[in-house]
Amino acid sequence: MANARGMNELISISVIIPCRNEGQFIGLCLDSVISNDYPKDSLQVLVVDGMSEDSTGQIVESYQQYPFIRVLKNPRRITSCALNLGIESSKGDLILWLSAHNEYERQYISRCVKYLKEYQADAVGGIIKPIPRKNTFIGKAICMALSHRFGVGNSAHKTGVKEPQWTDTAFGTCYRRGVFQKIGTFNESLVRGQDMEFALRLKKAGLRNLLVPEIKSYYYAHSDLSSLWKHYWENGVWAILPFLYSEVMPVSWRHLIPLVFVSSLVLSGLLGLMEAFFWQVFLGIAVIYAIANFIASSQISWREKDFRYFVILPLVFMVLHVSYGLGSVWGSMRLLSAPGFWKKLLKKSGGHSAISG
Repeated sequence: MANARGMNELISISVIIPCRNEGQFIGLCLDSVISNDYPKDSLQVLVVDGMSEDSTGQIVESYQQYPFIRVLKNPRRITSCALNLGIESSKGDLILWLSAHNEYERQYISRCVKYLKEYQADAVGGIIKPIPRKNTFIGKAICMALSHRFGVGNSAHKTGVKEPQWTDTAFGTCYRRGVFQKIGTFNESLVRGQDMEFALRLKKAGLRNLLVPEIKSYYYAHSDLSSLWKHYWENGVWAILPFLYSEVMPVSWRHLIPLVFVSSLVLSGLLGLMEAFFWQVFLGIAVIYAIANFIASSQISWREKDFRYFVILPLVFMVLHVSYGLGSVWGSMRLLSAPGFWKKLLKKSGGHSAISG
């Protein structure tokens, strides 16, 4: 252990924590970072505050008693801008992006270093375990939905893995500085989805991202359905809008499944008013979804030995999927109505024609 610790001390790390109006959680986040076992003389923590309007600023200021913690201001209030400000001010050989909304296990940072070295990875991250902001029954049910494959698809950093594996994206990722020198920094046009877009650029450049189950943090999830709806509506919108601002496929295919699901329901339902066949298609889609929903809800209810989950989880899953899907529909409408999207499309099409001609 002593030898491993001594080896870790040779590598300096800059931790970047973007935040805005995180007064409820930023103290818990910083306490968990301070409690990490990584040598503090090799650690730089940059909290990048997006002009918070709550108690975040005062709380963060109180942590500057620690010489390795520094506060930066982010007047644009966008996460990608905060990350780039942090990268610009960073001094470490490694750069670790942490969310202000999470708490981190004591060996989080040291394990990032360990697995970067062991696997010769370009980036390494971990899994997140959702915990309810309020310890209510509905809050617990939401957390279970957010960690189940039916709820979030094949998002391995949410559903968990047994062994380290190469992946498109992970959570709380630690990057070698050379990654940014090779593929650039985060796309500042993206209000959300900057993590996935960056991870896909990383993969396209031939670099490798490792997901490690031992690298673990805890995310404070929404504990009511209205907040969950709003959050996943916005996620759905920003599953589509990155196509306007990115030169690569900016999302994984799984992010588009709710769009296909909701669009199919809406379209078949409208056409069903004119043609009976399409009403049968609508019913078929709805029935298949309901069966899958109840199977997933039954699995969780059986595992938890609590029948109440079988009653509430179908609603939780539906809110999660429909809000995301409707957000994606709205995002698609905004995308298709944006002149810049068609200019970009025509430019690409013209470029291909020139090559083929």
